[in-house]
Amino acid sequence: MRKIVFLDSDTIGEDISLEPISQLGEFVKYPYTKPEEVFERIRECDVIITNKVIIGKEQIDAAPNLKLICVAATGTNNVDIPYANSKGIPVKNAIGYSTESVVQVTFSILLSLVGQLPYFDNAVKSGKYSKGLLFTDVSKVFWELKGKKYGVIGLGNIGSKVAAIAKAFGMEVVYYATSGVAHSDEYESVSLQKLMSECDVISIHAPLNERTNNLITYKELALMKKSAYIINLGRGGIINEADLVQALNENLLAGAGVDVFTKEPLPSDSPYLNIKDMDKVILTPHIGWASQEARACLVAKIAENIKNNS
Repeated sequence: MRKIVFLDSDTIGEDISLEPISQLGEFVKYPYTKPEEVFERIRECDVIITNKVIIGKEQIDAAPNLKLICVAATGTNNVDIPYANSKGIPVKNAIGYSTESVVQVTFSILLSLVGQLPYFDNAVKSGKYSKGLLFTDVSKVFWELKGKKYGVIGLGNIGSKVAAIAKAFGMEVVYYATSGVAHSDEYESVSLQKLMSECDVISIHAPLNERTNNLITYKELALMKKSAYIINLGRGGIINEADLVQALNENLLAGAGVDVFTKEPLPSDSPYLNIKDMDKVILTPHIGWASQEARACLVAKIAENIKNNS
């Protein structure tokens, strides 16, 4: 019977059953695994499941029975794939499980930012509205999405669905191809500079690689309209964090929504905690992927990867 070890099962959440995986062998789960704990925990296993725990050459060599590495995510940068492959060990990730979740969170953040919802919600809950004389509060300006321009950075599965919804709102959609190759007949491909300078909303849905690392710096942010918003649901390293904070503090753009960070969880000395006006940002703890349905789908895909690599 194969021995399966899940090194950071708490990333799935207690509400999601791991039975589709546990019924495939002798299953051991650890809520969280520190780097120094990895070696002992994987020593006798046949299958490693990891979300963010690093599995490199030393870890692979510490598991002589290892036959499969399953990444409980789409990104595989925490696994030394070339070395695993050189040892005949396949590395399988999960693709497409979180698309709907990420798209939904993208627009949750966007609508909250553009609609100034945190401010208006607080106006009622704080008692400010009750003390006023008017039936409404027009002290905080917001604008409609219809007729505005939406820029997508990374028009993959997620970016394409974001584009379709933006279009349904009546927005003009353009995109920047991070691969360098335009591939859509429906939307216009533009340069990064054109996208940054002309769009009212920009959202990032690209992987982190040599083309996208530090793609958005102060130089690009300085091109944005002062009324525009940028949202990152790709990877933290795509936007230079210190540069974004500087741009926000200098009022070069209206606001930002960030769900992914260079270091996660967010360090206590993160530049994001130095934003002067926190009303201009929505910061969420990498939850774009994590709807209940997405996490259940992820477990099913991990189980399928194990069964298909028996």
